[in-house]
Amino acid sequence: MTGLADRWRSGDEVGSAVVYSETGGPEVLRLVDRPEPVAGPNEVLVRVAVSGVNPTDWKSRRGSGPGRPTPFPEVVPDQDGAGTVVAVGSGVDGSRVGERVWIWEAAYGRAGGTAQEVIALPEAQAVPLPRGASADLGASLGIPALTAHRCLTAGAQGPDRIGPGSHRGRRILVAGGAGAVGHAAIELGAWTGATVIATVSSPEKARLARAAGAHHVVDYREEDAAGAIREVAPEGVDVIAEVAPHANRDLDRSVLAPNGTIVVYGSDGDRLAIPIRPSMLANTCYQFVLVYSVPEAAKRRAVADVAAAVAAGILRVGEDAGLPLHRFPLARTADAHAAVEANVVGKVLIDVGTGW
Repeated sequence: MTGLADRWRSGDEVGSAVVYSETGGPEVLRLVDRPEPVAGPNEVLVRVAVSGVNPTDWKSRRGSGPGRPTPFPEVVPDQDGAGTVVAVGSGVDGSRVGERVWIWEAAYGRAGGTAQEVIALPEAQAVPLPRGASADLGASLGIPALTAHRCLTAGAQGPDRIGPGSHRGRRILVAGGAGAVGHAAIELGAWTGATVIATVSSPEKARLARAAGAHHVVDYREEDAAGAIREVAPEGVDVIAEVAPHANRDLDRSVLAPNGTIVVYGSDGDRLAIPIRPSMLANTCYQFVLVYSVPEAAKRRAVADVAAAVAAGILRVGEDAGLPLHRFPLARTADAHAAVEANVVGKVLIDVGTGW
């Protein structure tokens, strides 16, 4: 009988993939059948079960404007996913065949993302997923969880790793606590022993942030956000995970502790005016984060810590966990991208295949 790895060794299999050949809106995405890839040296071949969609996926697809050429003749979108290793290339331990994995940064600098039935990628980017963890969780990690890890470890006062008790006594403010990154930052922050405060814009988002594990939730549209945060943290917060630095500039300055860090992972404009003298007096640190260009050592630490959090059952998805899931079949990948672009609350997933 042909072994699992041997099936994909020849590259004769044909599978479905979503591709685009020029930048633009969701309409540039098309479903095609094409030969499945073969694992190269130090690569694994993964049959994808679920693909996760992030804002960077549609931003990459739109590029700098419609109708522009793509860096490869055909690009498969989506950075994150989960599936099963079905073959390995040279230099990879054959025992990885059959392993359940979560995938990160599949499409960064490469033509092939996770919106396809089978993907070849460097083995380090396919991380073992414990039996108790679902494909939905695996596809929801990647960009959100690694970004959240960087937000919690880029503070001027450290530490650079997270785990049980690593941030005990520290106070963390998560802006946008109902978003995917905010959700992961709340869960990871609570795991570290920090006091986690989240800001939200509605009662429904407040419910989600509490479900994720936030110790205190502030609806900035219904109350004095600065006063409510200072009531919980009279001396100020040590780290702010910030998604809207322009809109929240004054709030952040008013609640940040001396020597604190504002970690910016999102943007609500191209300009941010920072008052220099007050920032100097408080020794305020601004740290800007793009997960793709995080230093390699920091990325390795993040992957290891996120994997440990998954093994400990810390990271969760679904309505009860504070991160509603929105599902689409592979043929409706354009609709999935449109949902993320429209800022749907929760995590958008694409059911790719049966690779589980």
